Amino acid sequence: MALKIKRKLYKRGSSYETTVPKPLLFALDPEKQHHVCFSFDQKTGRWYIDFEERTP
Repeated sequence: MALKIKRKLYKRGSSYETTVPKPLLFALDPEKQHHVCFSFDQKTGRWYIDFEERTP
């Protein structure tokens, strides 16, 4: 069975937010800053998450 992580979606002001689970961040260097990128694949109807290093 594949690893499955659920997170609560909550309202904050006029938008909605969720947190990024810590197990997804273990591969990232904590000394660097990152963007969290969400992408939707219309063909499969699934969302994907990716991390990009932020440059100053």
